[in-house]
Amino acid sequence: MTKTPARFIALFALGALAACGRGESEVGEFKNDWVGNEIKVEALSDPKVEGVTCHLSHFDRGFWDRVAKGNWFEDPSNASIACRQTGPIVIGDIDTGKDGEEVFSQRISLVFKSMAVRRIYDQKNDTLIYVAFSRRPVEGSAKMAISTIALYGQDVTRQEAE
Repeated sequence: MTKTPARFIALFALGALAACGRGESEVGEFKNDWVGNEIKVEALSDPKVEGVTCHLSHFDRGFWDRVAKGNWFEDPSNASIACRQTGPIVIGDIDTGKDGEEVFSQRISLVFKSMAVRRIYDQKNDTLIYVAFSRRPVEGSAKMAISTIALYGQDVTRQEAE
């Protein structure tokens, strides 16, 4: 038997590994230790709320860390988020239910784990809440971070659903 299937599997695995944790909206990255681990920073736009930008930072394991720990296809669940008004706010047809709606999702492992951002509208306090979280709890802890944007006193345009 030839080595072609093994090469194909190895190339597929490397390609999948390279795709884990990579976003199209990356605005910054830096190495934070000597084994090549990085912190990535992405700018996220809410598809239904103009004038809001969220910056999400997350950990991207380097090659040597993956070799040392043997877990090739997964990045840690840790993330941090900060959302701010970056222009005139125009709110489209958003879900105002208690569970809100997902505005971003990115795979951080080959198969099961992903990082997501969900928007919840707090009607009583007229505030948008953005929660970054991992879909797979790690060591009994569902890693999450939260950021809010108060709409009180802001010039906000609300578009009606069509």
